[in-house]
Amino acid sequence: MTSVDLSDQGLTSVPSLPPDVTRLDLYKNSISEVPGSLWSLTGLRVLNLAANRISSLPPGISALTSLHTLDLAHNRFDSLPDELGELAGLTEYLYLSDNRLTKFPDAWCRLGKLRYLGCTDNRLTSLPSDLSGFAALRELRLYRNELVALPESIGALGALRELHLRGNRLTSLPSSIGLLSELRQLDLRENSLTTLPASLTRLSKLDKLDLRWNKQLREPAWLRDFEEAGCMVLR
Repeated sequence: MTSVDLSDQGLTSVPSLPPDVTRLDLYKNSISEVPGSLWSLTGLRVLNLAANRISSLPPGISALTSLHTLDLAHNRFDSLPDELGELAGLTEYLYLSDNRLTKFPDAWCRLGKLRYLGCTDNRLTSLPSDLSGFAALRELRLYRNELVALPESIGALGALRELHLRGNRLTSLPSSIGLLSELRQLDLRENSLTTLPASLTRLSKLDKLDLRWNKQLREPAWLRDFEEAGCMVLR
């Protein structure tokens, strides 16, 4: 395995790299443009471009068929290509947080082996209607966006263990959320929830439910029983 660590070096462009590199860390530089030649490094397994000044990607990233981790967080993207959904080898992490994203493309839902998706601190107002393609997803972080609703298909994420939705504009949750049988943590802080679906009582593995700073929430009668059964409920 050939690892190249060029993090925090004051770089303004991507330098020439060995063709056999498998891990490339360009974190915390001043890079504003990604050269298309980067996609010729088809042995890359980990690519970290976080904390730069990048606002767009050239076409061709789908050539990185060995990539299992991609970090594009803390940049200036207002959109990212549908082509990310063609990275079939992306099994570990996809970090997209702290950008300016307004849209979550349907095509990304083809990442059927991905375990962790972080898309926090963006400007998303909605999610795709069909999330069922994220069959392996264990952790989904969407806090501090502008989501007003979740699709019913959220219940199809059968492997999900953590769902983080703090700081959105949710007023209710779909009843299908009760189908997330592996869920351990559900963070709903700082939303506009008024009710909770009774289907939450089916989440037998849930050990933390955070409801703080939902000022209009009417606490259901079953919530205390839920708490007594072993779930930590933060109000």
